[in-house]
Amino acid sequence: MKNLLVLIPAFLLLSCSESGIENDSADLIRSEKMDFFVDTLATDLENPWGMAFLPDGRILIAERPGRLRIMEDDVLLEESIAGLPEIWDHGQGGLLDVMLHPDFENNNMLYIAYAAEGDNGGSLAVSRGILQGNQLSNVETIFHAQPHTNASVHFGSRIVFDEHGYLYTTVGDRGQMSTAQNLGSHNGTIVRLNDDGSLPQGNPFEDHDDALPQIWSYGHRNIQGMQFHPYTGDLWAIEHGPRGGDEINLIHAGGNYGWPEVTHGINYDGSIITPDTTKQGMIDPILHWTPSIAPCGMTFVSGDNYPGWDGNMLVGALAGQHINRVEFQDTTAVHTEKLLEGMARFRTISQGPDGYLYVLTEHPGLFFRIVPRQ
Repeated sequence: MKNLLVLIPAFLLLSCSESGIENDSADLIRSEKMDFFVDTLATDLENPWGMAFLPDGRILIAERPGRLRIMEDDVLLEESIAGLPEIWDHGQGGLLDVMLHPDFENNNMLYIAYAAEGDNGGSLAVSRGILQGNQLSNVETIFHAQPHTNASVHFGSRIVFDEHGYLYTTVGDRGQMSTAQNLGSHNGTIVRLNDDGSLPQGNPFEDHDDALPQIWSYGHRNIQGMQFHPYTGDLWAIEHGPRGGDEINLIHAGGNYGWPEVTHGINYDGSIITPDTTKQGMIDPILHWTPSIAPCGMTFVSGDNYPGWDGNMLVGALAGQHINRVEFQDTTAVHTEKLLEGMARFRTISQGPDGYLYVLTEHPGLFFRIVPRQ
């Protein structure tokens, strides 16, 4: 790919090559624990949300209006993946995430999370299909959150698989905050499914007559980042608060994370949602950001490429327009640092199979790789 020059506030970021990065201090981004370059791979993306790395080296990028783009040999192709289900491009809804089945190399199964219409509006859905070349076939919807609504906000959503092959996805409260405490609704929850969408054994509410059995945890406002820790195997999530009160949470089966009965945030008009920031029987966040940074997309850094960041969480910030680096001691957040502040609205961060960190932003719509200084 030809080198791209991207001019952004406070930075001049040059595309660079893995095979030979010149250590020119003018192009170097300095941080507390590690210095790095930004290798720009694509520009002019439209609201990119999620990415997936195929075994053949291609990279899929989900754009919210409903396109699944293809990066091949460092070139963003004009052709998109064909055969997607109908995407409801509605407010904050659209095509939100893409994920490979853990056994993709043998079954070619691809999953997407997206907004889908139904009776009386729509909600978050998960579908899967077989990817062959640039075509998705045998597509089936394996989950469609209930209830449906015409609301245009808080769809979630991320998809992750655990080591046993169970699928987890997130559903926002859809702007109806009280539903996040209602176990008869998928709103404001993380759900756990078998890879075909059926109900696995051992979900915490499977024997509760007044609860939807897919629910794994509840009391969430709008989770837009989730990952299993690469070293401990614990499930972590980040979620948007209202005006203040964005959260990092360590997820426990059956846990109630409090929204809207507890929060460090207030309504956008300044009114009080609740005076309580903690309550018995509800799980406190590991960290909260007040004022809000609008967290979206997260990853834990692991491996040898980023020794100064090993075990750190990187969180994209939309309103904050930076990457938030969080250091932990066990499960306590002990330090944060802002990286690339003022560059863009950061939507997704993922560590690829090559061990490098890949980032999607919107306004401008960029796809780039973080390359550590050697």
